[in-house]
Amino acid sequence: MDALLTDTQSTGGYDFAINENQQMVGQMAKDFAERYIKPHVMEWDEAQHFPIDLFKQLGELGMMGVFVPEQYGGSGFGYFEYVTVISEIAKVCGAIGLSVAAHNSLCTGHILAFGNEEQKLKWLPKLATAEWLGAWGLTEANTGSDALGMNTTAILDGDHYIVNGSKNWITHGKSGNVAVVMVRTGNKGDSHGISALVIEKGTPGFTHGKKENKLGMRASETTELIFDNCRVPKENLLGIEGEGFKQAMKVLDGGRISIAALSLGIAKGAFEAAVAYAKERHQFGQPIGNFQGIAFKLANMATEIEAAELLVMQAADLKNRHLPVTKQSAMAKYFASETAVRTATEAVQIFGGYGYTKDFPVEKFYRDAKLCTIGEGTSEIQKIVISREVLRG
Repeated sequence: MDALLTDTQSTGGYDFAINENQQMVGQMAKDFAERYIKPHVMEWDEAQHFPIDLFKQLGELGMMGVFVPEQYGGSGFGYFEYVTVISEIAKVCGAIGLSVAAHNSLCTGHILAFGNEEQKLKWLPKLATAEWLGAWGLTEANTGSDALGMNTTAILDGDHYIVNGSKNWITHGKSGNVAVVMVRTGNKGDSHGISALVIEKGTPGFTHGKKENKLGMRASETTELIFDNCRVPKENLLGIEGEGFKQAMKVLDGGRISIAALSLGIAKGAFEAAVAYAKERHQFGQPIGNFQGIAFKLANMATEIEAAELLVMQAADLKNRHLPVTKQSAMAKYFASETAVRTATEAVQIFGGYGYTKDFPVEKFYRDAKLCTIGEGTSEIQKIVISREVLRG
């Protein structure tokens, strides 16, 4: 594993020694990315091609059910292994890393955390092996960060909920076989008026809308979800009616660690490309890395990546120990995502004119990085979360 933290590093009771499982899954993810993803990165990006078969392969290797216990067909690993998988894949392609993260932490993670035994047995084995791909729906066109203002409703009618409305910016909205969807079952603005339903593809009244034409992360499918008098069995309710918002916030705590790991991988990929180029590119009779203007950029990039990784590992450790992680996951997501943007920007600058072309990898890291400051809570939302936690303490 090419992690910066190769030795035991303990601060404030945290021990981030690389364990055997991390080494194993890290090498597996790295080898897979080099062999099956890297040759197609720009082809998929240009065409906005979503490589479904690739995720089936990842499922066979256990990387689509990292947290899922073995009894449900998963790998049964924790967050250290998970962030390792995401970051290693994202070093090669952020879009593929994003889809692996969304599948694991959002849809699959929500069912794992809040589903009853019957629900887990029904859906987790298919999700853990990527026989089915998962989607997760919270955001709507007119709500964005204001999740409590959602308009998608679910009205109980006998043994079914009738769902109407739509969701936006949904990863795997077209190709996903099942979606966990937050719906309003009470008054708008009421945190106890939202519930979580599992809705399978093929349910009458459940369709997808347009596929978004994005700046980056183009090989990760993003579409609308549309519900038109969609009848969902009431046994598909996760937990108790009215608990959906609270569930979603807990899921997002883990999801922010996912985006932090994704950001970390993108930053590392851009950084490694910049270091290699700084050694190879000669100007004025010497490698450009010899010039202080370039060397200092690399020093700043390396330091920020190291700090981001420590924040990610701290959040992962807390999550593994089932301790409160809201502040740490928001910090990790905020800092790592902004680090990815800064690192990719500086990498393009180091490459100069070549960095602005699609013949070199940093152009794509530059485009992919920006989504990390927006998805699963903008940087501004992370600062709200962090400040609330700080003031509460």
